[in-house]
Amino acid sequence: MTPSKILLFFCLSFVGGIFVESFLVLPAAALLAAAALGVFLISVFWNRKESVVLGFCVLLLLAGVWRYQLAELQVMNDELRMLKDREENITLVGAVSGEPDLRERSQRLTVKVGDSKVLVTTWRYPEYQYGDELKITGKLESPPTFAELRSSRRQGEAGDETKPQRPSHAHRSARAFDDFNYRDYLKKEGVYSVMTFPKIEVVAKNQGNFFYAKILQFKEKLRASLYQNLSPPQSAILGAMLLADNRQLSEDLKNKLNVTSLRHVIAISGLHVTVLSAMMMSFLLWLGFWRQHAFWLSIILITLYIIMTGLQPSAVRAGIMGGLFLTAQYLGRQNTSSRAIFIAAALMLFHNPFLLRLDLGFQLSFLAMLGIIYLLSTFEDWLKFIPWGNPRSIVAMTLAAYFWTLPVLVYNFGIVSLVSPLANLAVVPFLYLIMLFGFLFGLAGMVFQSFGWILSWPAWLLLIYLTTAVDLFSKLPLAYVTLQNVHWLWLIIPYALLALITWRLQERQRLKFLRY
Repeated sequence: MTPSKILLFFCLSFVGGIFVESFLVLPAAALLAAAALGVFLISVFWNRKESVVLGFCVLLLLAGVWRYQLAELQVMNDELRMLKDREENITLVGAVSGEPDLRERSQRLTVKVGDSKVLVTTWRYPEYQYGDELKITGKLESPPTFAELRSSRRQGEAGDETKPQRPSHAHRSARAFDDFNYRDYLKKEGVYSVMTFPKIEVVAKNQGNFFYAKILQFKEKLRASLYQNLSPPQSAILGAMLLADNRQLSEDLKNKLNVTSLRHVIAISGLHVTVLSAMMMSFLLWLGFWRQHAFWLSIILITLYIIMTGLQPSAVRAGIMGGLFLTAQYLGRQNTSSRAIFIAAALMLFHNPFLLRLDLGFQLSFLAMLGIIYLLSTFEDWLKFIPWGNPRSIVAMTLAAYFWTLPVLVYNFGIVSLVSPLANLAVVPFLYLIMLFGFLFGLAGMVFQSFGWILSWPAWLLLIYLTTAVDLFSKLPLAYVTLQNVHWLWLIIPYALLALITWRLQERQRLKFLRY
């Protein structure tokens, strides 16, 4: 048993402990018995390597349980807990710790008060910036569940706009719609309290990180350049694709992207960053860079890109996954890079154990990476009819990731896209060109607007093609089917079949290699 395989087993055990504690409440007696078993295996069978490894795996599983319990204890002991859900107003002083989320009639601010975070919903104007120190006076409340949101009273014309809203996904199953818990949605981001339309007074400016503030200013200028030179819906798509800005996307466009399973094209996800990483690497090699130089330059560009998106947690996790994939490609050990993915997952869950159950983005990024690692070469063989290597690799990545994430998507949203393979074949090969021309005209428009407008034409034509393709595929007969009340057993059976099929395909690829 190699050291890397032992480390993989240790990571799996730790993740398994977090998984068990996320869904079950284990009695103290069972935990003590498991601890005794682990110590027994290590101490009594010290000379047997397998028994010692098994003993440490048991202890690390308990470590995962303990880490999740510690995170729950931190939530219960939140310093603002005693101030929540009171009738009287309270006053808090804190700084805006992230990019404001601007809506049509409102804005949401994440305000850090001591070691706690409060999500503040206020009117659209006056606008507040990252680093503003605010004095806020109002009622501090626990985040509501979606059932509480539905039963709450609408607030005038603002209505849905003034309330916390769950992520928008079309055609959710009834079970997913009713079970959505806004409190858990915020919990994974470390937000345990909300304030709605409090009285706000700016105490001081520029209290945040200077470097991060400059990055956000650059992002705002780039966003303005994109929206000045393109009209909706093309500007909305490019803003979401390049800057993770989903505010301008219409519900109709989101629905069509979900129906065609092309939402990943505009999302900063693990697949998105992985495709971007592969494209950068291929492009730099095509330009004549040495492989080592192309690798490090790609890593630097991906890092700057993730920072530019605002260092959103989902983007950071996607960057880690994409960076690991790029590293595996550089080292020429793609088949064993799944170990690096599990190690990264264990480290991320150690930092925030709520991700495993409450963060669908984390689940999809992890599964997409496994699909790419194990099925990429197979799909590339099947797609040899595509004459260009780079587009072929991108489509192969997309399809490999799609099949490994499909069961989770069906379980959460109750929709199966029947046009997904064709839609991805039609759209994904142009993703690189859209992003390339988008960045070029966006940066040029920041310096000289007329020059940016001229350079925006190629991006506009490609985006017209994208929106037309999405519209056509979404209107095809039987473009999708919906499933109601999907049972959790749905996850076990398809993934068992996927694991078996993937193993057989891997064996076939290995035999093909040996024949050469």
